[in-house]
Amino acid sequence: MDKYRKLKQLGYSDFFDINRIKLGANADQVVRVTAEHKGVYEVIGEHGESRATVTGKRMLTATNRDDFPAVGDWVITKDTTDNTKVIVDILPRKTTLHKKYGGKDTSQLIVANIDTALIVESIDRDYNLNRFERYLVLAREGGVNPVIILNKSDLSSKDEIEKNIEDIQERFGKVDVVATSTIDESGLNELTQYIETGKTYCFLGSSGVGKSSIINKLLHSNLIATGLIGDKTGRGRHTTRSRQMYFTQTGGIIIDNPGSREVGLADSKSGVEEVFSDIEIITRSCKFANCKHNDEPGCAIQDALISGIIDASRYENYQKMQKETNHYQLSDYEKRLKNKKFGKYVKKVKTDIEKYKSK
Repeated sequence: MDKYRKLKQLGYSDFFDINRIKLGANADQVVRVTAEHKGVYEVIGEHGESRATVTGKRMLTATNRDDFPAVGDWVITKDTTDNTKVIVDILPRKTTLHKKYGGKDTSQLIVANIDTALIVESIDRDYNLNRFERYLVLAREGGVNPVIILNKSDLSSKDEIEKNIEDIQERFGKVDVVATSTIDESGLNELTQYIETGKTYCFLGSSGVGKSSIINKLLHSNLIATGLIGDKTGRGRHTTRSRQMYFTQTGGIIIDNPGSREVGLADSKSGVEEVFSDIEIITRSCKFANCKHNDEPGCAIQDALISGIIDASRYENYQKMQKETNHYQLSDYEKRLKNKKFGKYVKKVKTDIEKYKSK
């Protein structure tokens, strides 16, 4: 019998086991984070479910959100006297999903160790190729495979759905697209085929697109509360308040994620380059290496836009995302520069104090 059968059912693999061995931890110390509630984590492992908190040392030494556990993380724990656990370490992450919130110049870890991001938009009011593109960048940046879900397909004709799928595949290339409806349950069997045993899936999308309703169908239950679209605002209500891991009857692992109206990017340079690889390649054909792609002579981008090789709307979205990632990188550099200067200042003050004491 497989020694780690239970852990593998929870998504454990050789990648994590190799790193566990490097940390010198026993397999029975390894658990996976399934939810977080203001610093208290729900975890599951070989011996079932329990709650855990991080050590005081980790709290004091943490420099950003990535230093704390996230839903999907594999962590090393120790038992305490009150039947709870304390998290002493986090195993290296295989994949991550980060997102920039509000006007902050920092990114936050959403979830960890995801195999596939299921990006949901509703055909009736939320369908937007630029938003899809942003989610694709987030997924590619974190090494996560994306699948697009067009939900509420019962509100559109078959021809309209086929046209949407055609537009998506024309713009994004080889990306799987599934049209679903929780009303007539169309597409749900196809979506179920994506949910493999021991693999982890995270639902992403705006509020009100039907993520929680789809998950309830996949779970064959009503575990997750769902809400209606607001009559006055036309916006979805946030029915999911926190990230939570669920397990399907066939062994799939699903994470429900709170909806958001904005998809902000931070440190996503490689993700942008991958999603827009065709545009990146064309820029290398410009006459001048420092071409701004405006009105410079020999600009390959302008030629591609005029000829229709590059879609104008897509190029505009590319420019916006480039500016966001460049702004983040500049802000991050300035922060590190300030920290370096502050460190030198502290060192100088300590030296001056020692000199003063020796007089």
